[in-house]
Amino acid sequence: MTFDLTFHGAAGCVTGSCAQLRTDRGNVLVDCGMFQGSKTLKALNYERFPFDPVEIDAVLLTHAHIDHSGLLPKLMRAGFKGPIHATAGTADLCAVMLPDAGDIQESEVRQLNRRNERRGRPPVEPIYTARDAERTIELFKTAKLGREVRVAPGVTAVYWEAGHILGSASIEVRVEAGDKPVSLLFSGDLGPGGREFQPDPEGPSGVDHLIMESTYGARARTLIDPATRRRMLAQELRDAHRAGGPLLIPAFAVERSQELLADIQILMDEGEVPQTDIFLDSPLAIEATEVFRRRGWSKARGANPFERLRSAGRLQFLREPWESDRLERLSGWHIIMAASGMCDAGRVRKHLKRLLWRRDATVLLTGFQAAGTLGRLLSDGASMVRIQGDHISVRARIRSLDVYSAHADAAGLEAWAKARAPVSGKLFLVHGEPEGQEAMRARLAGDGFAAEQIIIPSLDDRFALDHDTVVAQAGASRLKPGAAARTDWHNARAQLLLDLEARLDALPSDAEREALLARLSKSLA
Repeated sequence: MTFDLTFHGAAGCVTGSCAQLRTDRGNVLVDCGMFQGSKTLKALNYERFPFDPVEIDAVLLTHAHIDHSGLLPKLMRAGFKGPIHATAGTADLCAVMLPDAGDIQESEVRQLNRRNERRGRPPVEPIYTARDAERTIELFKTAKLGREVRVAPGVTAVYWEAGHILGSASIEVRVEAGDKPVSLLFSGDLGPGGREFQPDPEGPSGVDHLIMESTYGARARTLIDPATRRRMLAQELRDAHRAGGPLLIPAFAVERSQELLADIQILMDEGEVPQTDIFLDSPLAIEATEVFRRRGWSKARGANPFERLRSAGRLQFLREPWESDRLERLSGWHIIMAASGMCDAGRVRKHLKRLLWRRDATVLLTGFQAAGTLGRLLSDGASMVRIQGDHISVRARIRSLDVYSAHADAAGLEAWAKARAPVSGKLFLVHGEPEGQEAMRARLAGDGFAAEQIIIPSLDDRFALDHDTVVAQAGASRLKPGAAARTDWHNARAQLLLDLEARLDALPSDAEREALLARLSKSLA
């Protein structure tokens, strides 16, 4: 008996994770995530699903990050009524993350519709609302690590520690097929191992097919112990203090924010960095911090490193927008932490508009920046950016500190994959950009895996599987190959407008500016 595996997301890109497993008896999704990045990619969030949500029996959720869970309320809204299996930590985080995502969508759609009304354009609807998200949480069922879960007729699952964020898991799926079930292991996002706050990733060996993330497939990182990590952070904090202005840290609201806050508090307690107020300007990060205070026990530390955050005298929680607006009146050294980590949504954009042009300000990027995001533009050295329709000159110090990644690097991914051997069937590389995926393919080929074993699917690619063979099936993709991981015409238009404005400013006279505009107008005729 064969069955189908289709990659509806995180194929050729690092967001929108969603795989569909369809047998003659059951229909299951592994993750149902939101696309992030270019506007072309994000537009997929508004389209109809490439499958019928009513026919989905269950969802297996690897972890709570929005690029893995963010379209679950849309799925429910479109008719899905089955269970969503997740660990307790993932369920608790989704209970705050998904309603927050609904709130953000409602807020941004209100702003967009005001602009659309002025431009004579029709109004748009949010993908889902906060209420939709709250109803979706009612569908969650707790899965325990190592315990078999009956998912659908002929389909079972076992959750394994992934070491990525609180509650994250790799999922082994077993499909009844004759005398012996076919086993597939979905890595989810894998942690790097050796961390202070999360356990090492695990998983079974001897699976039939392996579906593995490749986010950092082209990047190697030096293993850094917690003390060294804090020393590196301390240096960035001291440098930002010397610059004289505020330090803005765009941070993912879940895991990254809590780990950074814990380390900053330790550094201030030990006198390694100047004391100052820390403003956590993210309702989601605030709620997630409460989840970490309940569930964030660290085996490595023998304690919960997040328990003290709430009582720390320097940490201030900003829940309301007006509290965030008050930061405009502050001057001098202080720290603001706001979501999102890729600078693409949430309150961080307001702070970037206010601070990027200031030479005394520092922006510290602490995570992966996907192609097409504002964070990637800043990390690539853009001198001018466009935020919510405004052109902003980048004069602030832009710094990157890639020692808080919750993702395994190339060596970590390779080691994890080899520990799953022997793999009798195929290894699918997902959740990565083309450069990282090709590097990971080259790294694994001949080192425990045959080159023909490794497949890099594109968006909506479908495969028929049995125990050890995979056959590609005909189908239509929603995007052209390669389009998911590159900037699009929206990015090109924004860059053209920035370049035009800079060129006009640089010309010595109005006559030359008029001549340039005349030439451009003629070329458009």
